[in-house]
Amino acid sequence: METYGGRRTQGERDAMTVEIGYALCSAAFAAAVLFGAVAGPAYLFSLPDGARSALVAVGAALGGVVFLVRVVSVLVRFGRGGQPSQPGRTNPDS
Repeated sequence: METYGGRRTQGERDAMTVEIGYALCSAAFAAAVLFGAVAGPAYLFSLPDGARSALVAVGAALGGVVFLVRVVSVLVRFGRGGQPSQPGRTNPDS
């Protein structure tokens, strides 16, 4: 995505849209799994209200952090251009 002052092509815009969608979906999935792992026992077992509230709050906080970290890491990796420098070659030593 090296466009210095120029317009992006339709292919570049499409690639960016797909990458944003992937970042959001994978981040939502990771956050939901983490929330379920942390807060799940609060709903499966009969815990006191304080413990249930604490587990749900911690699960929500960790899920939010994981969501943000995942979105940022995917988009930063995309911005760096993870494609090989020579088309058709995937190994840097080849």
